[in-house]
Amino acid sequence: MKRLAFVVVLLLSALPVSAVAAPPAQGWAFPVIQGYGGIHVWKQAIDRPDPAATYKTLFVIHQGDPKSSQANFGLQQVARALNEFGAAGVPSDHLKLEVVITGPATPLVLDGPAFMARYHHANPDLDLIARLQQAGVHLMVCGNALYGFGFTPGDLNPDIQIALSALTTTIIAQSQGYAIVQM
Repeated sequence: MKRLAFVVVLLLSALPVSAVAAPPAQGWAFPVIQGYGGIHVWKQAIDRPDPAATYKTLFVIHQGDPKSSQANFGLQQVARALNEFGAAGVPSDHLKLEVVITGPATPLVLDGPAFMARYHHANPDLDLIARLQQAGVHLMVCGNALYGFGFTPGDLNPDIQIALSALTTTIIAQSQGYAIVQM
């Protein structure tokens, strides 16, 4: 399990932000989440996921910039994980992926009008959040971060739930055998 967690972290952090933000169309594949988290599968690649296994991962996304016009890097990495496991033939019901958003990434959880009112441009994460939710990813925001930013439950994207805190969510997930990926 520790090796799997290490490999997941290594794979998810291997590409520079520029490669994730604007991947060239040719050579990248998007087998599960179209347009986000592009992958290139080398036939020589080792440590491929076992399609018969179940994988449980909590992504803790704490990096973000509401001034950016690009989808959040951490959310892109969640899409990349879905694309990697999908390309390896892992059925979606063998993936238990959760995301808790906290710290500077918190504004990405706002719905369109609330984000526009505060940051004066469209929320670049709305489409990706919808696609992740449709793919079965459970998305949450830290309740303490939500309060700390002065946001209310009425400001939230409806695809996001409020967690008691990112801290408790992480502890609970780890006690349930989830790999924890910090971003």
